[in-house]
Amino acid sequence: GRSGFSRRGQDVRYTLEVEFLEAARGTKKRVTMPEGGILDLTVPEGVADGQVLRLKGKGAAGIAGGDPGDALVEIRIKPSSDFKRTGADITSDVPITIDEAILGGKIEVETVGGRVSLTVPAGTSSGRAFRLKGKGVRNPQTGAIGDHIVTVRIVLPEAIDEKLSYFFTEWRQKHRYDPGRR
Repeated sequence: GRSGFSRRGQDVRYTLEVEFLEAARGTKKRVTMPEGGILDLTVPEGVADGQVLRLKGKGAAGIAGGDPGDALVEIRIKPSSDFKRTGADITSDVPITIDEAILGGKIEVETVGGRVSLTVPAGTSSGRAFRLKGKGVRNPQTGAIGDHIVTVRIVLPEAIDEKLSYFFTEWRQKHRYDPGRR
């Protein structure tokens, strides 16, 4: 040891697992580190899986008066059963009834920012996608907000009653079509 020699402390690495919606909306977390220290961490809105947050001066202590290192926290996002993310865009599947598909109507759709109303036009087929502008997540680098793409899936009732069955039997005889043939 020469006198006057100081060295910056080492950076320390941690991994923090957050819920999908916490990553999309942003959150605050209190993290207990392995050596017992506590970090208060702000997870920014729109943080991406694998993104590393740097907490300046929260790493290992410096040597001989040197500055402390940084804490590098890698964010791991738990998958969601409701949403998928591609960049700043969110996708989800939403069930609709056969009458909503045929007659159209308004449905409630869960987005990362809360529930919104979506108008389903009459004659909507299963698999049709609708774009909800600005209902995705914020891109932390650009500040732009992505879209939410909703794909509707027609879900039939668990029990088909006689009237519905009779109606479609009669309808099929008069209006037969093959959607696979163009």
